[in-house]
Amino acid sequence: MKEKLSAFHVTILIYMTQVGVYSFSLPRLLAQHFGTNGWLAILILAPVVFLNTAIIAVVYRLAKGKSVLEMMERSISKVLLFPIYLFLCCFWVTIGCLAAKEYILIFQIIAFSSTNPMVFMFTFCALAYLLINKEIYNIAKVSTIFYIITVWILFLFLFFYHDVRLTRLTPFIFQGGNPDKIKGFFDAYPAFLGYELTILLFPYSDKKTHLMRSAFVSSGMVTISYVFISFISFGFFSLGQLKVLQYPILNLFAYVHLPLIERIENLLYGFLLFTTMITTAMNSWAAVEVGKRMFPKLKNAVLSFVIILFGYMISFIPKVLMEAQRWLQYAGYIEIGFAFGFPIALILLLLIQRSRGELQP
Repeated sequence: MKEKLSAFHVTILIYMTQVGVYSFSLPRLLAQHFGTNGWLAILILAPVVFLNTAIIAVVYRLAKGKSVLEMMERSISKVLLFPIYLFLCCFWVTIGCLAAKEYILIFQIIAFSSTNPMVFMFTFCALAYLLINKEIYNIAKVSTIFYIITVWILFLFLFFYHDVRLTRLTPFIFQGGNPDKIKGFFDAYPAFLGYELTILLFPYSDKKTHLMRSAFVSSGMVTISYVFISFISFGFFSLGQLKVLQYPILNLFAYVHLPLIERIENLLYGFLLFTTMITTAMNSWAAVEVGKRMFPKLKNAVLSFVIILFGYMISFIPKVLMEAQRWLQYAGYIEIGFAFGFPIALILLLLIQRSRGELQP
């Protein structure tokens, strides 16, 4: 009997997948698009995340916890599914490697400005390969260790408690931002993405896993973390400052001073490598899962290597930080569509299968 994911491990796994490089610029995005008290927009985005998770929960109930890829293959020819699988495989590994490339380009700016970023990218991809070459259970356990290593960074934001000024928040809500709030929604929402990969975790869970409950809990944890970080940012910086600071979180870290350590923001940013690693590993693992449906006879190690190699080659395209951000932004738009569209399409497919008697009542 195969090992199943535990509720605790899967909660942390989903959380670590969601909290990635996109969160570094979240306060700036909220300030630019929503204006004053933009941190409140997180409380508007969060219910949408929970709604999307509820849609995935319906898929989980209809599929009886079985693989959604197997369910698709019951009704759709593999010939027709092949281009869909190929797109998903390439898309997920691209997202993971673009997130890694943005992290590395930032790291290059603050610490190793003269080093070729692709050297770091090669090392990052090698570590990601070692992770995805293992079972998802091992990835979940590693993510728990990474969570323990990084969670204390959140408490550093209490360091700014005495510098937060409520007058900077102002009594006005959503004033001075982008009039097009819909664009603001699409630009900020990718910071929550990652929970949609739970749709591939169905066959690795059982009743004790409480998979969908874990997905709700992890999204709740992300919401609390983002509200806390964004509130501190809006109280510490003025609205004008937040709009121009590329990565407000890193600027906040620069204000932390310890007696024996200079430029502690470099050290703290190094710890955030672990969250980006899990984001990349999970997206690459999802690509491997889909790749197995296309090439079932190919060994996992070989398939993982090919997928990571493809991601590494893609990461050569964005040369500078702005390009990586733009690519990741466009990929985020597509991922939002997938996060909502794919579960809804699966619900329709599963309902058709149930009406034909292909599913057990």
